[in-house]
Formats: sequence, C-alpha cells, structure tokens
Amino acid sequence: MFSPLSMTVLEGLALVFILVLGLGLLALVALFVLDRSQRGDAIRRNYPVIGRFRGLFTTLGEFFRQYFFAMDREELPFNRAQRDWVKHAAEQEGNTVAFGSTRNLGVVGTPIFVNAAFPPLDNQYASTDPMVIGPGARQPYTARSIFNLSGMSYGALSKPAVRALSRGCEMAGIWMNTGEGGLSPYHLEGGCDLVFQMGTAKFGVRDSAGNLDDDKLRDVAAHEQVRMVEIKLAQGAKPGKGGILPAAKISPEIARIRGVVQGQDAISPNRHLGVDDWDDLLDFLAHVRAVSGLPTGIKTVMGTEDALEGLFAAISARGAEAAPDFITLDGGEGGTGAAPMPLIDLVGMSIREALPRLVDLRYAHGLHDRIRIIASGKLVNPGDVAWAICAGADFVVSARGFMFSLGCIQALKCNRNTCPTGITTHDPRLQKGLVVEEKDARVAAYAQQITKEVETIAHSVGVAEPRLMRRSHVRIVQPDGGSIPMCRLFPGRSQLSGS
Repeated sequence: MFSPLSMTVLEGLALVFILVLGLGLLALVALFVLDRSQRGDAIRRNYPVIGRFRGLFTTLGEFFRQYFFAMDREELPFNRAQRDWVKHAAEQEGNTVAFGSTRNLGVVGTPIFVNAAFPPLDNQYASTDPMVIGPGARQPYTARSIFNLSGMSYGALSKPAVRALSRGCEMAGIWMNTGEGGLSPYHLEGGCDLVFQMGTAKFGVRDSAGNLDDDKLRDVAAHEQVRMVEIKLAQGAKPGKGGILPAAKISPEIARIRGVVQGQDAISPNRHLGVDDWDDLLDFLAHVRAVSGLPTGIKTVMGTEDALEGLFAAISARGAEAAPDFITLDGGEGGTGAAPMPLIDLVGMSIREALPRLVDLRYAHGLHDRIRIIASGKLVNPGDVAWAICAGADFVVSARGFMFSLGCIQALKCNRNTCPTGITTHDPRLQKGLVVEEKDARVAAYAQQITKEVETIAHSVGVAEPRLMRRSHVRIVQPDGGSIPMCRLFPGRSQLSGS
C-alpha cells in the first residue's frame, strides 16, 4: 500500500512526465511543420524530422572515423601512425615498435631505403655540417639544421602558438619562417633565427596602397634574428590564389602588424603586382636583396618544369649572381592554409615528382653551389625528410608536423576560429589550452628527433651524414609491386653528379 505522501510524489512525477512528453510532442510537431515548409533541403522536406539525423550523422562521421573505424594508415591528410610518431617524438617517448611494420610496403610510390652491407661504425658518423645560404649577400646566413619550420603567420596561428614555436625553434637551433602575415613580437620572443616571408600583399612591409615600402623592409631586416627573406609566389594549398585572413580573426594588433584595416578580410593578390615574367621577378628579387642585405629567395609550386625552365634561362642570361639564393618548393598536396577544395585537390605537382625535377634543373644549369633548395609539402616524418634529401634537397621544412607537435588533433577547423587545441583560434577561452611553457619543449624535441632519425637512416644506407645520401640509396615501389632505384626514375642528378 502506498502512503498519501508517496502517492503525491508519484502524481507529481507523472505530471512532470506528461508535461515533458507534451512539450516533446509539440517540439516534434513544430519541427515537422518547419521541415515540411522549408525549401532548401529536399531530404528534410520529404522526410520531416527524421531527415535531420542525416546531417547529424554526417557531422559525427568524421569523429567516429578518426577515433573508432579508421586503421592506423588510412586517414588523410595525415594518418594516425604519422600523428602518433610526432606525438611520441614531441613528448620524448620511445618511437620503437614491436611485431613488425603496419605500413603496406606494396603501395605505389613508397620509398624503401637501401641498407648497406657494411654501414659505418659508431666512430665513423659525422654531424650534418651547417650550410651557407646567399654567400653573395651583405649578410650571408649559415643555417645549422637540415630540418626547419615552414611559414605560418601570426593571425592564421594564435599568439600562444607562435610564442611556443619561436621558443621551441631556438631550443632546437632551427629557423622559423614567419609566414606572410608580417613580423610580430611573438616571432622575436624566443630568439630563434627567422625567415621573413613576403607574400603578394606584402603584409608588414607595405604602404597604404599595398606596394613594397623599402623603409619598412629595412626596419624588418634590421632585427638581428631576421636572417633571410622569402618572396612567396605560391603555396601548396592554393597555387594561383592569394591568401585570405577572415575579418573575424583580425584583431587591432594583427591589423597593425600586417598594415591592413580591421573589420575587413585581408586578401592577398594571386601574384605580386608588377611582376609579370621571370625577368621582372629577378629584378624584384635583386631589389629586395639590395634593400634588406639578406639572402633572398622564392617559394613556389611546380605546375610544369617547362615554366621553371624559363626561370633558369633568365638566370643564365644574367649570370649566377642574379639567381635567387634559395628556392622553397612546396608540393601540390595542400597545406595549412584554408583554400578552395579544387586548388587543394587538383592544382600543383606533388612534391614527390616536382622536387627531383627542380634539382635536375639546378644541376643542368650549373647552379648547385649557388641556389639552395628547400623542400616542403607533407614532409613530417623521418622517412619523408630522408627521401627529400636523397632527391637532392638541401633543407626540408614542415608546418603541419610542428602543428602536431603543439598538440594539433587534425580537427580540420583551422579556418573557423574554433580550433579546440588553441593553435589556430583567437578565442581566449580556447587559447588557454595551449600552455607555451610546455609546448615549446615539445616543438624542440620533435625537431631534434627528426634530425636524429634521419641520421639513423643515413647511417643505415652506408653514409656518415644525411647530405651524403643520393637517389641510389632509395628505391620507389612501382605498380607491379616491385621497386626501382630513384636514380632510374629521375636520372638527371645521377648523370651530373655521379650519385
């Protein structure tokens, strides 16, 4: 038997249940009417209420694939195995694995390094020597590391992310590229060497009309940490399209650093105004080098080697002193910058094909000791870097690898100002998750581990240090499942250098 009190409680609960049920039914009726009457979504119009679950499941699908269904090597743009390697390296954990490789070695294009029968002994190893860039500049740069940080702007990245990267780069002894967003105090904070990137909008060194301001360029170059200038022609995410920083991400500080108007999207032209051909580019490059006194190079994406043949022809006509001090070659695989999908997916040659072709052009024109080649484009693990060195690159740079070292989880929200790890957002609440004093050490550890393991690969193939690796030291898997030496796929450098 129930007491009067318990009956009252039960009646109250029943009333609450009826009210909740009634409100739920009213909500369903409202959604039904709304879905049936709207005209924009055919699924919701034909299947009111139920059709809404399609959008929900589509949104959640990305989450479930990443954490539950995708195998270690299946995801794009970077799979779990790649991200986990960076994570372990950044946390200074062991990167050894047990029970064999999870990598499918039969995938076309997979590099397989050729182990030497008699590799060098422990006392026969050598450290990678520093390399001079721009020996003809007033202030040549001696770069210490083969692996460095690629361009990511303050504005695209958050303040704590830039601070952590700057400090970590100094700890590791590597350079940091500012990206095209100008030189900020946070780039300078860590004390690392800096490459000032000049994009098509010339942020940070522009006048009110968007043209190059020589005085502002001199001010930038006057910073002791600024060691080189990189003139960006194109990047892998969007070759042929200028960058866009949404107005929502432009604070008063970012507007001041870039020299733009707050409240408006910061849009870069798709190329440098007044630079209409290779001769114009060499004139502009010479001007920037003369004003800054620094080694000056270009960043571009290869569409066809015929186009870059025009650059080398123009250099040959003028003489080697007119050449860029370095060429940063980005791959068409896409990059950190938000960009239209057709450009990310379909435009620009892959770094795997473009890099050997550029190296061969440099050798064919006798400019091996004049132009340094810097490889970029999804090169985040030791095998990627070692492949690029074998192909002929002098240096390798990465952006997304360092984002992973900061804690990036590949949430794919870089362009929405809602990055959950605080790396690409200007939301103060989300930025609190990125503790600079912890992440800087992770950045340094990642860079150092890359170098260490590339040296391990070099020793395995039988040379004392990475820059002695050649195309004959790596084989590339072919469609028939077999592999052939890269020097057979791209024989140009082999014929010219005997490697």
